Amino acid sequence: MSGTLHLFVSRGLLGLSLLCVTVLTRAEAPGAEVGSVRLQIVGPGESGAAEPMPARVSLSGPDGEPVLPPGLPNWRDHFNCDGTVELDLDPGSYAYVVERGPEFTRSAGKFMIEAGKRVDLTVPLERLVDLPALGWYSGETHVHRPPSDLPLLLRSEDLHLAPVLTVWNRTSYWRDRPLPDQRLLELEPGRAYHLMACEDERRGGALLYFNLERPLDLDADGPEAPSPVVHLREAVAEQGAWVDVEKPFWWDMPTWVATGHVRSIGIAHNHMWRLGVLDNEAWGRPRDRDQYPPPRGNGLYTQDIYYRLLNCGLRIPPSAGSASGVLPNPVGYNRVFVHLDAPFSYEAWWQGLAEGRSFVTNGPLLVVSANGEHPGSVLQSPEGEPVQLEFDVQLWSNDPIEAIEVVRDGQVVHRIDDPDLGEPIRLDALHFDQSGWCLVRAIADVPETFRFASTAPFSIEVGEPRRPVHRPDVEYFLRWIDARIEAIEADPEGLLTDPSVRQSVLEPHREARQFFERLLGQAE
Repeated sequence: MSGTLHLFVSRGLLGLSLLCVTVLTRAEAPGAEVGSVRLQIVGPGESGAAEPMPARVSLSGPDGEPVLPPGLPNWRDHFNCDGTVELDLDPGSYAYVVERGPEFTRSAGKFMIEAGKRVDLTVPLERLVDLPALGWYSGETHVHRPPSDLPLLLRSEDLHLAPVLTVWNRTSYWRDRPLPDQRLLELEPGRAYHLMACEDERRGGALLYFNLERPLDLDADGPEAPSPVVHLREAVAEQGAWVDVEKPFWWDMPTWVATGHVRSIGIAHNHMWRLGVLDNEAWGRPRDRDQYPPPRGNGLYTQDIYYRLLNCGLRIPPSAGSASGVLPNPVGYNRVFVHLDAPFSYEAWWQGLAEGRSFVTNGPLLVVSANGEHPGSVLQSPEGEPVQLEFDVQLWSNDPIEAIEVVRDGQVVHRIDDPDLGEPIRLDALHFDQSGWCLVRAIADVPETFRFASTAPFSIEVGEPRRPVHRPDVEYFLRWIDARIEAIEADPEGLLTDPSVRQSVLEPHREARQFFERLLGQAE
């Protein structure tokens, strides 16, 4: 017996659009207590014809609980597959969402399982845009998933690069394993992951280390001592590590930045979830919740701190990470796209990130040029003539976009509400008669979370090459460091009872204060 079932979904938390799918059912063994589904995900292949496509599936049963098939990578409410999966299911109504990163449409629907019958379900995905064809490749910097899952995770999330955090303080994947001969694993042209990344997370916040030759030894570290700066300097000097500040509001962030060794800082981070937000700053510097109300407050506070760093003349590119394996996100929910002028390579991607030829996102895809140049560019007028920037923007998204905004020296100076998606947009020219910076961001109209994209900054130098330093922002970080020093000296939990140990922990913060005092001497 066969029949047709039309699937439907209305706009909900994820901003889903209407989808109708034909499902064929046929009778199975009479009297069976369960039914089954064969789910096939298809998308455009190289020839343009539909073919099986790796993807992520969020499947919930009649009780609303997630269905997680054994043998496939899964986390919280979703699993990843190579394009086809067959499941035995109890009778009832099931709902699904299928996604493959932000470059593909999101598909969703429902189906009914009847005892003794099978559902054959084909779910189509379509491309919104092919960013690699435009030179943009995505990576993410905060992955806690098993290394053996990475090949399928990269394919099914359409992610090109990911270092895997195999050491997280006293948790080490290598404790009972020999170190691998190969740290960098390339799956195919355009996809690679690295096995030697570490997270050092303590009282002052979290630092991420990438491209290590060997794990950092964090076993003996306490909440405060030794200072994380000890490992930071060792990792850079001995292993040439890439150092990332996992998010800007960590108490030790200004101190880490002052070392000069921080290569990137996460502004699309793990407090931003696919279906909500982690609405606090954990043990970081808390925000003013009246100034930054939920659900966007944590994300906007994050960006404003980053803008203050830029206003101190510090050109640190933004990064993005999801903490999949710890927090509810899929791998690559928060990701950073880097523009390459040549074919993808692991090394070239990091070099592009270092130069700020990038944008971060957890949804919208935002490709921007200023006077024909990519983000990260320094636009100069050596003779001191004013610089006029003209922005060309293209924006794609599965969600409606509330606005595109231009941020200059930390302030929103231009806004376009309800911009067109997929069509070229020319923004009003921005006039610079003195040096500064600017970036473009897009904010999605998604009520339950902070979904956005932001370019890395463009730098503008008018006259003599210089990086403007804004006095209020330097003073902001001096007050921040003073509060951190005061908390360490008070030591209410008795973590630093040995005076010499306490002094060793305080020393990097005092050095950071000197760094910002020097900046204050350059401030306008």
